[in-house]
Amino acid sequence: MNRKIIVGNALAQQQTPVAGMSIGVIGITIDELVTVAKGWSAKKQIMGKKVYNDKGEKVGVVDDIIIAPDKAVSYAIIGTGGFIGVAKHDVAIPVYQFKMKEGKITLPGATKDAVKAMPAFQYAK
Repeated sequence: MNRKIIVGNALAQQQTPVAGMSIGVIGITIDELVTVAKGWSAKKQIMGKKVYNDKGEKVGVVDDIIIAPDKAVSYAIIGTGGFIGVAKHDVAIPVYQFKMKEGKITLPGATKDAVKAMPAFQYAK
């Protein structure tokens, strides 16, 4: 039996049904919890952070994280260039291309010019 848990206040507890909901719908498994704990925090480690290349040069800033319909975090939206949002160029970068190096988000092999040359990302309306 694959039990689901709800995590709150640092305690894992067995799920209880909520009116109108079936058991086993809400929460994550212990295995999933371990995977989540090993992941990156979008709020604390990614959003608004500068992105550097492997030479330590800033190539952009993480403006957003896109979650694909299959619920996988697939892309980070990186803004480069511009001043106070004017002439800023947003691009989508697959998250697997990023590396953490000495506490910084790096995009190995990137340059500011290469990022600016990528197709611009625009949100669907």
